[in-house]
Parts: sequence; structure tokens; C-alpha cells
Amino acid sequence: MAEAAPQHLALPSGLLELCALLGAPRDSLRSPEQAALTRGVKNLSLDPEVLSIFVPPFVSKEDSPAAGANCTTLSKPKRRSFRKKREKPKAEPWRDVAEGTRPPDPEDVSIPNGVDLLALPQLCFPGGVCVSSEPKEDCVHFLVLTDVCGTRTYGVVAQYYRPLHDEYCFYNGNAHWESSRPTVSAAGCFVPFAVCVVSRFPYYNALRDCLSCLLTHLKLCKDFEVDNHIKDFAAKLSLIPSPPPGPLHLIFNMKPLQVVFPSRADPESPVIDLDLHLPLLCFRPEKVLQVLACLLTEQRLVFFSASWALLTLVTECLMAYLHPLQWQHTFVPILSGHMLDFVMAPTSFLMGCHLDHFEEVSKEANGLILINIDNGSITYSSDNDVDVPDIPLLAAQTFIQRVQSLRLHRELDLAHLGASTDLHDGRARRRAWQQRLNAQVQQVALQLLVGIFREVKNHLNYEHRVFNSEEFLKTRAPGDQQFYKQVLETYMFHSFLKARLSRRMDAFAQMDLNTQSEEDRINGMLLSPRRPTVEKMASRKPSPRHAAHRRMVVSMPNLQDIAVPELPPRNASLRKVDAADGQGCGAVLNVAPKVTYTFKIPEIHFPLVSQCVQAYYGDCVALLSKAMSCVAPDNSVLLARYLYLRGLVHLMQGQLLGALLDFQSLYKTDLRIFPADLVKRTVEAMSGPERAQAERTPELKRLIGEVLDQPGEAPKADDRVKNFELPRKHMQLDDFVQRVQESGIVKDTGIISRLFEALTVGHQKLIDPETFKDFYTCWKETEAEAQEVSLPASVMGHLDKNECVYKLSRSVKTSRGVGKIAMTQKRLFLLTEGRPGYVDISTFRDIEEVRSTTVAFLVLRIPTLRIKMASRKEVFEANLKTECDLWHLMVKEMWAGRKLADDHKDPQYVHQALTHVLLMDAVVGTLQSPSAIYAASKLSYFDKMKNEMPVAVPKTTAETLKHKINPSAGETLPQAVDILLYTPGHLDPAEKVGDAHPKLWCALNEGKVIVFDASSWTIHQHRFKVGASKLNCMALVEQNQVWVGSEDAVIYIISIHSMSCNKQLTDHRASVTGLAVQDRPAAPSQVYSCSVDGTVLAWNVSTLRVTSRFQLLSGGLSSISLHDGRLWCCTGNSIVVVTTNGSLRQELKIEENFQEKSTSFLGFQLIPEQEQLWAACAGYDDIYIWGLRDLAQPPQRIHLQDCSEVNCMLRVKRQIWVGGTGLSQGKSKGKIYVIDTERKTVAKELVAHSDTVRTLCSAEDRYVLSGAGRQEGKIAIWKVE
Repeated sequence: MAEAAPQHLALPSGLLELCALLGAPRDSLRSPEQAALTRGVKNLSLDPEVLSIFVPPFVSKEDSPAAGANCTTLSKPKRRSFRKKREKPKAEPWRDVAEGTRPPDPEDVSIPNGVDLLALPQLCFPGGVCVSSEPKEDCVHFLVLTDVCGTRTYGVVAQYYRPLHDEYCFYNGNAHWESSRPTVSAAGCFVPFAVCVVSRFPYYNALRDCLSCLLTHLKLCKDFEVDNHIKDFAAKLSLIPSPPPGPLHLIFNMKPLQVVFPSRADPESPVIDLDLHLPLLCFRPEKVLQVLACLLTEQRLVFFSASWALLTLVTECLMAYLHPLQWQHTFVPILSGHMLDFVMAPTSFLMGCHLDHFEEVSKEANGLILINIDNGSITYSSDNDVDVPDIPLLAAQTFIQRVQSLRLHRELDLAHLGASTDLHDGRARRRAWQQRLNAQVQQVALQLLVGIFREVKNHLNYEHRVFNSEEFLKTRAPGDQQFYKQVLETYMFHSFLKARLSRRMDAFAQMDLNTQSEEDRINGMLLSPRRPTVEKMASRKPSPRHAAHRRMVVSMPNLQDIAVPELPPRNASLRKVDAADGQGCGAVLNVAPKVTYTFKIPEIHFPLVSQCVQAYYGDCVALLSKAMSCVAPDNSVLLARYLYLRGLVHLMQGQLLGALLDFQSLYKTDLRIFPADLVKRTVEAMSGPERAQAERTPELKRLIGEVLDQPGEAPKADDRVKNFELPRKHMQLDDFVQRVQESGIVKDTGIISRLFEALTVGHQKLIDPETFKDFYTCWKETEAEAQEVSLPASVMGHLDKNECVYKLSRSVKTSRGVGKIAMTQKRLFLLTEGRPGYVDISTFRDIEEVRSTTVAFLVLRIPTLRIKMASRKEVFEANLKTECDLWHLMVKEMWAGRKLADDHKDPQYVHQALTHVLLMDAVVGTLQSPSAIYAASKLSYFDKMKNEMPVAVPKTTAETLKHKINPSAGETLPQAVDILLYTPGHLDPAEKVGDAHPKLWCALNEGKVIVFDASSWTIHQHRFKVGASKLNCMALVEQNQVWVGSEDAVIYIISIHSMSCNKQLTDHRASVTGLAVQDRPAAPSQVYSCSVDGTVLAWNVSTLRVTSRFQLLSGGLSSISLHDGRLWCCTGNSIVVVTTNGSLRQELKIEENFQEKSTSFLGFQLIPEQEQLWAACAGYDDIYIWGLRDLAQPPQRIHLQDCSEVNCMLRVKRQIWVGGTGLSQGKSKGKIYVIDTERKTVAKELVAHSDTVRTLCSAEDRYVLSGAGRQEGKIAIWKVE
């Protein structure tokens, strides 16, 4: 038999924390009250107390010395009991009958934190112990218990009645009554008893089923057997482990019911084991919204019902509706009659009372929200003290329509089915129906929260953790202002902000991402400035629901060659709700519940001695191992849950080495549920020989190092949320940059530096608080005015749906009539006066010349703007007067930005030009001095670039370049693009159509990964972290995974479906530098990985285990590729050809070919059909070509003109693309050389980036994508000939 785990190793508890039997005091039922009752006094009320209490562990200590030791295997650290010491009662004869099985003295057991034994009887009998003259039905209710630290435990209480005999006390141990169905004639009165089960998990339905099974046994047993039955019941529950988060639910046979213990959906979600539609049955949707508004504004709420059970179930459902927001105040869903004074508390709370106390509570306490569950009403105890605003109108209306479309009545869904003749089958049907409905209710509630808080992210500054609450409130509709003002002051919202600023990918963030529109995806790349689009203007006119002015970000302009395609309609099962569409806004996301699996816990044998417990654990391990052998190779999610459970059972057995092996496999399979703290405590508890044995296994040695190296008490990162405030002291450049970034005006450090120069023209390089305040006010006023712009339908018909009006002039006289000149990101047009109309002036692309001049009018010279177009002879003139100089600057900057965008195929230039233009406007409005125009000219960045440093894009580059995208959009500085990977579209039935699009994976510095939709080049997934080190390589594996090799020696595995990284491979000891995939049709794929120390590992993709390994003696391994069953490895000094088991076949040594100066191989490409090896070497501006038949022959050379550095090589069709750095027009640029492999000549020389080309990748051999260094940080898309 395995040894027990060391006593100080605290293991996770099972489902049971405590089980208690409660009822009337023994003495009270043996006193004269009993005689009075039998003489006809009915419904006598007594004070309850704890009669027996059962706390794990339950292994018999009298079993043997070894068994006694095994008690500590299951034990948890001793915890202080909240029960006060009482005098021990005197020994009485009736106690001696069952002395061997009497409950332990309260001082001999360890009571879990949060369970107050003095309050527990009142909560288990909130209406008192009422002795009845007639038998009553069993009933169940539910408790939520909170300790002093705020940790909640959950109780389920089952009350049942037993007859009280005339001749003998119920407790005398003699079995005079054995009938399972008592009658009045059999007994004069009936006494209520309660069994309470306390758990760390809210398993309301499961524990109710367990207690229902227990009651069937208690009614059949003799009086003196009650404690033994309850103890056996508690022992069973204590041995059932809690299921890990994920799709695996546990089933236990409680006889006669099969009880299901569901797992939580993910580590951050709560356990849902109740019927979430209960509030929707009790309240109309409008009332549910009122209750949610009370919760979101953290009011003082009291729920009332004649059913104790409904109090807890309904309030817990409402808590689930708020997820991932959390109620952080007092939560006591059941108050007994003796606890009513709790409602006098001055702080926020949520409590529940019996309906009988409604009048009493409403009269005694002020400022309460009184919610009657039974009739669905909401009232206030004092109208003067309570002000509960309504949920925002649009979100509320959408919620109501979605709720009304739910099918809340099971009979309607199951009417077509025949009656179930099997108990287990009927319960399974009911459970499946409830699971589907729960999923829909959760979706509706989550959509409501997203509708309320989606635009919060537009007012966050992530770098400095700032929320601009004032500006956020200004964007809310007038009718919604009061709601948001109250919500913004709550603890709940503050915690929500912390999660947003930490970029937590929780349920809210995932729903926000899944339901955002295509316009929002584009806007994710262009974060400012914010203006309403033409489409938004049109959508808010016909519907009063859109009367609220919403800020929208600028949309990507339409370029000549790049058009953002419309997304095809989504799958019907995942149809996105469009709030602007009156027909669609009431639809519910018809999301089918995720696939779930069940594992049946084996039988537990009694008596509960250590041998039986060990046998139970052995059965668990055997069943889990059998289940694991049947798991499909690609179902790693299910395998991870089995590994977790088996590792836990191994720990319970004391088999620490077996547990570590399972946890090591879990570490590679699903990191989200890896119990790092438990594994660390396990390692620390191991004896010296055990530790040495574990470290002889390389995988375990690495795991032990990982968990022990984790800092025990790492200093907590500062996660405070700051509210934006105007500065109070003078600012130098660095302070000014931070303040502007915090304000949300602009993030780009370069643009802010130019703004600093503009505002300090002619002054000391300091900005005083008054100037900053004037600038901020001017910017925000201009932004607010833009929200008020309303264009007639006839005008909007001439504009693209994504165009925004950024600037309107005063009414002026022009050569084409009188009106206001309007500027969008694409054009200038005249908004004529009188009868509003549209007169086209010019697109920025069509402008040929812009001049500021004057025209004579009587004795005056009126400043005039002249614009000459390429497509028409007529020159446009506008008498802009005092606005002329500013408009002259703005139009020239937009013209220059448009030209740069067209030349470089990069819409970011237009975006930046717009930012410059709006900042010019704000600077002029701030300074209001003769020097204001000169100051604003400091922001004419692109216009100066065009005039002072005209750099023509070479014709070949312009013809080959298709588009540029910026993965650093929204960052303060550009970031280097370290790796690019293109993955083709792969339609999976489980995916949304949008997820099936091809994707571009981009690795930035410090482990950041961002994913673009390669069909439209919009952001598909905002960046997420993959470790914290530089990423070196990426590879697509079996169409559903992306493997990423990192500088920290870890291979991270990203799921393409879930866009999450939950698996890590940690077998390398140095930086992972290369990955090669071997696809085998008849077997699972194999992946080869290499690290800089020369190690090459072969991985089985299904098991994620190393199948072989070998070491290259030369080291310095920088890349690996697979060709014709052999591995080609690039080291600094050689290119080595080896078999897949490491046997050397060929070697190309660099010193044999380059003796004039020291160098190393940078990279290589194979061309098998020509039997050639192409390679680049450090310090050389040539590409070298060797024949594969004889590597000893001298190589051919292809010279790369003006090349100073080579970083990467890529083979595409019959071309080799070489990326690096070279000279262009006398300046160092990122260049790409395209070499024809047949002619062995440079076919094209492309000026790709302003910084070096760091990486290249191919998109289906139709396009090549290049990534730039940190000075530019952009991705260019090139057409392959």
C-alpha cells in the first residue's frame, strides 16, 4: 500500500467542508412541553441547535497505526472553530447506548472558516423549529456563508419530519417505530430535523439531489442509526474531488439517483448549478432590468419570498447575470427572524427575508429596495432616500426583446417527445434542456453588459492606467447620464476597470470581440481622432433610440488598390446581433452549449477504514487511466482534465512521484488548470530520496525548477486606476507626453513632441497648466461640435459610408456659391446655404496646387484660398478671411498625407495627417495670437516632408507593393516585427465564418502576438501575451495550432479556434530558434524543434511528447528545415544535413569557403528541383549557391547591389526573396532583393521600409509579407509575379 503524503502537505478538500444534523434540543423534547403537545397544543416552536457535526477526515483512527497516519493524508491545516465553548453536559443513561458512534465534541473537530455554529441553527431553521401534529413534506433551502475575509461557502439544507413517540424520547436509541411513512395515528406529533451540507462550491442542484437520496435512507433507519447514516453520507462527499474547470463533469451514484457535479466553464467563471431562468419566471424583463440597475449601482436590496429556497436561488441567478462583474458587498440571501436588524446596516448589501416580515422591514428601515419575488414587484421603503436610475435605453430595449424570444418553459420544447420510462434518462433530458437554456440566458445577460459598457474602452489609457470618466460621461445620452454617474462610483465598476486596463480576456472581452462590427475592427487599427461616420449619422436619424450622440473613431480610407470587403454573413448559429437593425436586435445568439463529457466516480466501500479508502483511490486511478486511453488524439482538453484528476488522486494516495508525472503532462497540455501552488507544496514535501528520484527524470527536473523558481510573494503590480486630471504645474516634454496620452487625445510620442514644439513657440520649453487647460478644452469643444454635425440625406448620398466630417468652416463666399467648406478624410465639399446641398470641391488625391492669396474688394484685400485640381480647369476660390491661413495649412497637410498614402500604399499616412490637422486647429484656438499660424505650422509634418525631402518611391517598388498595415497602431512607439506567419482559411463547422478567414500572425517584442484577418487586413485578435521574451519562430501545425518558439526556451502552442495559449513545451534548455513540421497522412504530425545550444527534439503532436532527441556538437543552431526525410540545420559555422535520428550525412563548413575574413551563415533556402542550396553570410553582400550533389565545390555568387546587411531569406515559386538593409537615394532603408532562381539574377530591388527588413513570409505564393524593425514597425504586402 502506498505511503501517505506527509502530514504538512495540505491537499485540496473535496466537495464537503462540513455536514451537520440540527434540530430541537434534546432536553426540550423530554420536558413537559412534550406532554403539553400530546394534549393538543399544536405548532409548538422551539429553538434549534446543532445535534451532530461531521468534518473530514472520516478514516477510522482505530484501524491501525498505518491507518492513523493515513488520516493525515486527507487532512487540511487545522482551522479555528467559531463555536464558543460550552459546558459539557452530564453523562446520562440514554447517551451510553450509541457511545461508539456519537458525534465528536465540538472542541475536537476543526470547523471550516466562515461556518459559525452559533448562527447555523437559525439559518437552517430560519422560521424556527415548529413541532407539528401532522407530517409535512420534506423541503430544501440554500445558504451562502461568508467569513471575515469575504470568502464564501455554500450550504444546502434539507428539512424532514420524524414522529415523536409518547412513551420514549426520540433520542433514546430504541427502535419502536420503523414505518417509512408516519401517520397521525402512529405518532402524536412530528419533529423537524435538518441536515446541512456545507461546500466551497455552489452545487445547489447536485447537493439537493444528494440530500434527497439521504432522506430516503433516514426515513427507513432506526433512530440510533441516524448519525451513522449521515456520517457515511458525509464521508462519501468528502472523497469526491471537485472537477477542474472545463468540459468534464463528474457523476456519482448516490442510490437511487445519479448525481452530476458540473465543472465551471473556465478558471474565471463561477460554477453554475442552478436554473438561471428563475428570475425571468418571477419578474417581467423590465423588472429584471430594474433589479440589475440596483445591483450595478450598489443599492441596499432586500428580497422577500414565502419560499426560503427561492431567496437564495433567485439572488444567485442575478449574481450570475452580472458575471464577470462581481458583487463585493454583504450578501446574506436568508435572514432568520432573529437577524432582521441586519437590514439597518448603512452600507450596500443584498439580503433576503421571509415575506411575513415585509411590513416590518419596510417600516423600520429607510432607503431600502424591497423586491417581492412572489408577485414580481419592486418598492422602496422610503422614496425620498432612493434614486435608482434606469438601465441605458438601447441596451434595455435589446435585452427585453431577447428575453422575450427565449423559450423558458420546458414543456414547449419537449412536447413532441414521448414520456421517459427511465428515471436516469428523464433527468438527463431535463439537465440537457436546462444546460441549453442556461447558455442562452448567460449570453443575453452578457450582451446586456457589453451593450452598457462597450464604449468604456474608448476612454482608457492602458500605458498609464487612466480612465477619463468625465469624457466618457459626456458621450452618454442625456437620459443615461444619471445611471453612469452612479455606476462609475461603485467598487464593482472599479474592479471592472482594473480588468480592462490589464487587458484581461474574460467573458466580457470575448463577447465584445465576437460581436464587434467590421467598422469596429477597422477602428481598432485607427484609434483616434473620434468623429461620427456618415453611416452613423444616417442610422441615428430615423430611430429615437439613436438620439444619443456616440463618438466613433475614424475609419480606414478607401485606397486605389485596397478595398475592405464586406464580411459574408455569419453562421446562423452564431449570428451577431446588430443593435441598429430593428429586426435583428431582439434575436438571441443561438449558441449551443459546448460539448461536455462525464466521468463516473467509482463506488466507495464501507467501513471507511484506510484500506477501503486506498481501494477507492486505486479504482479512481484505474478508471481515469482507462478513460485516458480512449481519448481521441486531438482532444487535449479532455485529456488535461483526466490528468488533473489522476494527479490529485495520486496525491491523496501519497504517490508524489506519480502525481508529479501527471502534473508535468498537464503543464504541457493545458496551462490554465495547472495547480502551480499545489505542485510547489508537493515538491517541498518530498523526502530526499523521492526528490532525487524525481530529478533523475529530465521532464520532472525542469518542472521542479519551474515551480520552485517562482517567487513566493512577488510584489504586487500597481493595478490602481487613475482618473484623468488636468495638470497643476509646469510640464517639460516628458510630462507633457504622458498628460496628452492620458487625456486620450493622441498616443503617438512623435506627434506629441511636434505638438509640444507648436505650443512652446517663442517661449521657454515648458507648458504651463493654463495653456494645457485651454488646449484640452479647445480640443474637446471641437470634438463635441463634430458630434452635432448633421448632414441632409441628399448630401450623405454623395459620401462614402465611412467618411467623417472633421472640419467645417464658417459660412463663406466661394467661386461655387455661398456655404460652409467641409473636410473629410477623403475630400473637400461645399455645404451650401439656404436649401442645403452638396457641391463637390475636390478629393485630396485630385489636388494639383494649393495657394493662399488675397483678392481686392473696394479698398480691402480679402484672404482667399485657391485650389487647383488635376481633373478640371476651373480653380476653386474661397474667401475664408481670418480662417484662410489655417485652412491653407490643413489642406496642404491632407494633400501631402494623401499622396504619401498612395505612394506607400499605407492608409496610416492619412490618419496621421488628420491628427496633425485637428491639432493645428486646436493650437490656433488655444493661442489666439499673431504667432498662432506659425505655431500650427510646426505640425505640417507631411507637407514639409513633401517639400523639403521629396523622396520618390521607385517605380518597381510602387508596382509591386499592394498595401501596408501597422501592428503598432495605438501604441506610443512603433515596435519591431520579429516574425510573420500566414495561415490559410480552414472552414471548421465549429467556427464562425469570420474565424475561417486566412490569418496573418505577427510577433512583436516581449512575447506580444497580434492576429490580422488576411482577407481584409483588419485586426482579428488584439494582441495577447505569449510569455515575456522575444519570439524567434512560428509554424502552423495540423491546421488548428500555431507553435511559437521563444527566447525563454519554451515552445508555446496557440489554439487557432480559441485564440488562447494554454500549452507549453519546456524540454529545451536554451532559446528555441527553429521549427519544422512533418505532415504524415497516416499518422499524427511530427514537429522538429531546435535550440541555440544545438539540441534538436522531435515531438509527437498528439501526445506532445518527445519521441527522439539529439545534439549537434557545433552549437549555435539558428534554423532548421525538413527536406526529403532529412533535417537541414543552420549553425553559425556550418550547414549540417542529418537524419531524423541525428546521424550526420553532409556538412558544409564555412571556413572552407571563406578564408579571407571571419563570417557565419545567416540563413539558407533549398531548391530541390535544381539541386541547389542558397545561403547568406554575415558581412557579405552576396548570395552564395552550392550544388547539393557536391557541397565541396566552390559556390556561385549573386551580388546584391548597395546591400549592407541580410536578415532573412524566403523561397516563393521560382524566386528567392532576400530581406535586409541597403542604400536607396543615399539613405539606409529596408530593402528586398527578388532573385530569379533560373537566371540567377536580381529581378527586382524593392525599397520596402524605412527600417531594416527583419522577417519575410509567403501567403499562398501569391503575396509576400515583410516586417520592419522598430523605427518603422510596419508590415508590407507585396505582389508575387
